[in-house]
Amino acid sequence: MFGFSSKLPVGDDDRQWVEDGFKRLERMLGRRRMLDAEVVLPTAECFPDPYSKDLSSAEALFQRVCSYMRVDRRAVELEVFADESDELRKLVPYWRGNSGGCAGLFTHDQSADGDKRIENMVVAVRKSQLGDPLALVATLAHELGHVILLGGKLMDPKTADHEPMTDLLTVYLGVGVFSANSAARFKQYQDDGYAGWSMQHLGYLPEEVYGYALAKFAVERGEEKPAWVKHLSTNVRSYYSRSRAWMAKNGPLIPTPKPIG
Repeated sequence: MFGFSSKLPVGDDDRQWVEDGFKRLERMLGRRRMLDAEVVLPTAECFPDPYSKDLSSAEALFQRVCSYMRVDRRAVELEVFADESDELRKLVPYWRGNSGGCAGLFTHDQSADGDKRIENMVVAVRKSQLGDPLALVATLAHELGHVILLGGKLMDPKTADHEPMTDLLTVYLGVGVFSANSAARFKQYQDDGYAGWSMQHLGYLPEEVYGYALAKFAVERGEEKPAWVKHLSTNVRSYYSRSRAWMAKNGPLIPTPKPIG
């Protein structure tokens, strides 16, 4: 049907986890939220604001991602924190390896204002993220997923798989192209006479799982040949196509997965 191998790119445990994850998100947010989600793409139509790798540009991106994910921008603060890799590049001529540390943070607490309790939610991103708007959108989407699930008290932060579920939420809400494409990326750099490369990993799901999750997303929405697939990276697009071929061969359902978390 799709011209690709029908061999599934993920193991059965991962497949069942994605299937169960969609059911859990449907219970928390409703199926209509997924069906009506606008698929957000790295295009001028979705992000028309000029980007200058500074805080004001990050704020413009943040506002748009908040809008796409239906988060009230006024309820969340955006902050930027220092990135140790900036200094590392100056010290090591050929820096490479995992980026290390977290790309973003979400904090949530309460304060008193008379008889009222005020929710204080903050999304913070590493300074280096401002230089890569694609990765920045993925990071913001993940942290806003925490705003929805944890800030909205839909999920207990002690849930064992709440971080992977937050990544899956970005797929469920239409921002999965950015999350999947940023799951594993090679980056080259050159400055002050130094040159090198780094392998950047973002998020908690590997590309193969994103490929299956995006295929699940498309099937659930009745999208036979979605135009957004062309925006996926080569690896993720291959995993997506193999997953669609497997689903076409094996039918929409699959044994009921075991509960997770």
